[in-house]
Amino acid sequence: MSAGKPFYIATPIFYVNDVPHIGHAYTEVAADVLARWHRQRGDDTWLLTGTDEHGQKILRTAVANNTTPQEWADELVESAWKPLLETINIKNDDFIRTTEERHEAGVKVFLEKLYNDGYIYQGEFEGHYCVGCEEYKQPSDLVPGTGEYEGQQVCAIHSKPVEVLKETNYFFRMSEFEQRLLDLYEQRPDFVQPESVRNEIVQFVKQGLRDLSISRSSFDWGIQIPWDDKHVLYVWFDALLNYVTAIGYGVDDEEFQRRWPAVQLVGKDIARFHAVIWPAMLMAAGLPVSQRVFGHGWLLVGGEKMSKSKLTGIAPTDITDTFGSDAFRYYFMRAINFGQDGSFSWEDLAARYQAELANGFGNLASRVIAMVNRYFDGEIPAAGELSDSDRAIRVRERATTDAADASIEKLAIHDALASIWELVDALNGYITEQEPWQLAKNDETRERLGTVLHTAVRGLGTLAVLLSPVIPIASQKLWTALGGEGDVQDVTITDAPDWVGGARVSALEGTLFPRIEHEVASVQ
Repeated sequence: MSAGKPFYIATPIFYVNDVPHIGHAYTEVAADVLARWHRQRGDDTWLLTGTDEHGQKILRTAVANNTTPQEWADELVESAWKPLLETINIKNDDFIRTTEERHEAGVKVFLEKLYNDGYIYQGEFEGHYCVGCEEYKQPSDLVPGTGEYEGQQVCAIHSKPVEVLKETNYFFRMSEFEQRLLDLYEQRPDFVQPESVRNEIVQFVKQGLRDLSISRSSFDWGIQIPWDDKHVLYVWFDALLNYVTAIGYGVDDEEFQRRWPAVQLVGKDIARFHAVIWPAMLMAAGLPVSQRVFGHGWLLVGGEKMSKSKLTGIAPTDITDTFGSDAFRYYFMRAINFGQDGSFSWEDLAARYQAELANGFGNLASRVIAMVNRYFDGEIPAAGELSDSDRAIRVRERATTDAADASIEKLAIHDALASIWELVDALNGYITEQEPWQLAKNDETRERLGTVLHTAVRGLGTLAVLLSPVIPIASQKLWTALGGEGDVQDVTITDAPDWVGGARVSALEGTLFPRIEHEVASVQ
C-alpha cells in the first residue's frame, strides 16, 4: 500500500516493576486499532510501544527480588511485556526500551541542548515524593490515609504514604512555559482530549507551574547527567523522551522529520506528564509539540481502577485463553466509550461475545456462505435487477464506511464500531426479510435468490475490510472464504464497499466465533 500522510501513534511506555494486566492491554489494543486503520487507509503509519526501565521503583523492586535492575528488566520484557503483544495481536513497528543505547544517546543530545540554552540549572529542592508514581506531589494530590496508614498523607492514586525528599538537583525551567502552554491549549483545543482531561490540564497550569527537578543523586539506576556523573536523570524526563529517541532524534534527522509529531495515547492519570511537562520540554528544545494527547479512562474492576498492588489486575491471557484475541480486542473497543472510565465484568464479556460476535456477526457469515454453497455450488451469483432493499444495503455500506472513518479520525473507536455494527444488523435484517431459503424453493425466484445472496456477500466483504483492524484473525478467515484476493489488510479501508473478490466462496475455516458453552464462572 502506498505511503500517504504521516501517522505516528505511541502508547505510553510501561514500567517493568510487574507483569502487564488488561489495563495495559487496553491501551495497546486501542493504539493498534488506530494504527491498523491508518495503515489500511494508506497513511505512512508508525506504531511505537515499549518499556520504562529506570527509576527508584524499578531499583527497589529488583533489590527486593535479589537481582539487578537490568536483569529484572530483561526478564520482565522477554517473559511478559513482549509476549503481551503476541497475546493480543499487536502489530507494532517498534519496541523501545529506555535501557537501550539508542535511547540514551538521544537523551544526552536533548539534555545538552537544554543545558547549553540555559533551561537547566542546579538548585535545592524538598518535597513529598511518591515512588509508585515517580513524582513529587502537590498538597492537592494527597489524601488522608486509612487502615494501617491512618493519620498519614498518602498518594491519591496508590494509597500509600509519600516520602519527604530533600536533594540538590538539576532543574528544568518549566515555569517559563506556563503562558506558552496556556496559549497552546487555547489555540489548539483538540491538543488535549477528551474535554474532561483538557479542562483538568488547563486548570492545573493556571494554578501556576514550578520548575521541575530532573535529576537524582540518592541512587544511580538511570541515565547519567552528561556534565555531572553524580546525578542520574529523573525517570519521567527520561521516559518521555522515548517518543523522539525511537524515531531517530539526535541520530537520524531524516527519519525524525518524517515521523514526528505523534498522536499519544495515555491513561488519564499520566496526562499531566504528557500534556504539561512533555510539551514544555519540546518547546525548550525548539521542537514541534505532539499532534495530540489523548488521556483515556481507566478500566474498573469492582468499581476500582485496575491495579496489581490491590489484586484487581487481570492477566490478558485469562481472557484470551477462553475467548481468543479477536474477542478481547472487540470487547474493549466496543463496550467502553474511548476516553471514559469503563467497568469490566466477565458477564458482560460473555454476553457480548455470544450476542454480537457469535450470533450477530459470526452466524451471519456462516449462513450466507452456507447458502451460496448450497444453492449455487459455491459460485457467487450475479445480481439481477436491484430492489429498494438491495440498494439500501449498498447505501448502508458506503454510509458505514464514511462514518467509521470519520470516527477513527476523532479517535472515537467505539463510535466506529457502533457504525459498523449498524451494517451487521442491517444485513441480518435483510436476510430475515428476504428469506432466501424460501426463494430457493421456486425456480421462478432463482434470479431474485441470486441477487439477495450477491448483495449479502458484498455486504460481508465490506464488513471483513472494515473489521480487519479490530478483529484481524476472523476478518481474514471471512475474506478468504468470500474469495477475497490476497490479504484483507491490503485493501484500502475507505474503499471497503468496492472490494474485489473471486468467483466463488469456500467453506469457512472453522466458525468465526465458536460458541462457548462454559459457565462464566469457569473463566474467572
